[in-house]
Amino acid sequence: MQEQLKDIQNQKDTRGIDIQKVGVNGVEVPLIIERKNAESQVVSAKARLSVTLPHNYRGTHMSRFIEVLSDFSSRNLLGVDIKGLLCEVKKRLDSKSAHVKFEFKYFINKKAPVSLMEFPVGYDCSFQGDLDGDNYKFILGVKVPITTLCPCSKEISKYSAHNQRTMVKVKVSYNENDIIWIEDLVDKIESCGSSQVYSILKRCDEKYVTETAYENPKFVEDVLREVVGILKADEKITFYEVEVEAQESIHNHNAWAFQTENKTVGEIK
Repeated sequence: MQEQLKDIQNQKDTRGIDIQKVGVNGVEVPLIIERKNAESQVVSAKARLSVTLPHNYRGTHMSRFIEVLSDFSSRNLLGVDIKGLLCEVKKRLDSKSAHVKFEFKYFINKKAPVSLMEFPVGYDCSFQGDLDGDNYKFILGVKVPITTLCPCSKEISKYSAHNQRTMVKVKVSYNENDIIWIEDLVDKIESCGSSQVYSILKRCDEKYVTETAYENPKFVEDVLREVVGILKADEKITFYEVEVEAQESIHNHNAWAFQTENKTVGEIK
């Protein structure tokens, strides 16, 4: 007969402090990502899974998070049914709310602009789900590298102009019945730079990219406004957050811009 072990987590706590989020972080899991016009891609992801904990409980049951992840992974549902995952977490841990975030590298095949040679580009992405009572919110996050060329440098210099590797971080939320493909979101963001970034470039491609950037100078403010304009015009998007950071090549600091809006209430920060 198995020994009955004491459940320390269920001991009463008298400090009167509710914990907003407690759980597991950095759990490595295989994640299924649905692709546009292609078979699903399985990626290596790191998961953070948490629940609220009432003030009268000393701790939560950490192993139950892994049990739920294991169950959904065995049914090939990790990344596919995030709301269902959170519902199960709430049930197993008897909590009012549950939260999950998956961070992963997503690969998109990309052709060089002139030679058309193809090689995948990896993009840092995230799926975030929040279930508070019956209210569910999903947030898709992408981090997209672009090239920006300084308009001021081009204007005042006799030769050339300095450019930057610029990172555009975007988070969007949309209704359950809608879908926004990672490929489409990345494509829209890349169109807002001075030039795109590629994995493989032959000399003819490098010439094209360099000249394209020179003819299309952008401040971080320009990039931000163009990305925001695209997201505001998309009726499916209910919330967005945009962060643009240019890794300066001639300054000892970076240029940065940020904007977020909850379109359902018209709140801009």
